[in-house]
Amino acid sequence: MKVLKISLFVACYNDTLFPETGKAVVRVLERLGHEVEFRQAQTCCGQMHYNTGYQKDALPMMRHFLNVFADAEVICVPSSSCVAMIRDHYPKMAVQTGDAELERKVVAVLRRVFEFSELLVDKLGVTDVGAFYPHAVTLHPSCHSLRSLHLGDKPRRLLECVRGLTYLQLPEGDQCCGFGGTFAIKNAEVSAAMLSDKVRCVLDTGAEVCAAVDNSCLMHIGGALSRQRTGVKVLHLAEILASTEAGERA
Repeated sequence: MKVLKISLFVACYNDTLFPETGKAVVRVLERLGHEVEFRQAQTCCGQMHYNTGYQKDALPMMRHFLNVFADAEVICVPSSSCVAMIRDHYPKMAVQTGDAELERKVVAVLRRVFEFSELLVDKLGVTDVGAFYPHAVTLHPSCHSLRSLHLGDKPRRLLECVRGLTYLQLPEGDQCCGFGGTFAIKNAEVSAAMLSDKVRCVLDTGAEVCAAVDNSCLMHIGGALSRQRTGVKVLHLAEILASTEAGERA
């Protein structure tokens, strides 16, 4: 097995609100024998600004990302929405500048950017990462993971290889949870209705844990589950895969 040097782009909301996810990614990748680095100069991919109409403000963030990870061998991102920003919008942003060198840099980096489950299944060729998690788990496939990255069954296959885990299919899994960043603020009533439907589906599975590859969705879903005192937890896929029979957790 070739040992890779993997650069972790943790994503700003993970770094700020869900630091355990980044630690879990490192633990899984190191368990598989790879070297993981964290480049301190990294910031935001610019998604929040771009999606709310501040596209000029997102451009410096894109340039910064390209500079920070210019020589990275592989870039792992535990957020499908951030990867979607990089893949779907960086090329358009670069073209709009008319800067051919910037376009070249975007093309060069795209080949090395992987969402966490993509990296494991497609790049590293593994589904069994040696995890143990004796709980009933359902999976919320986030919109970006489904409709932009087309992750398909990769997250599910990883969960199904976890020893002790009982996988429970989520009804209406392809439906949005209602978060959508500022959508949840600007369209609060619609967002709350969508969230209510999602929570009902999660509870109908009887799962102890709802997993996803995006903590933004889990923050939204987890808030409702907590307020309703359901006892159901939410966890990023990486945190489940970081668990072992020895009790090791990210």
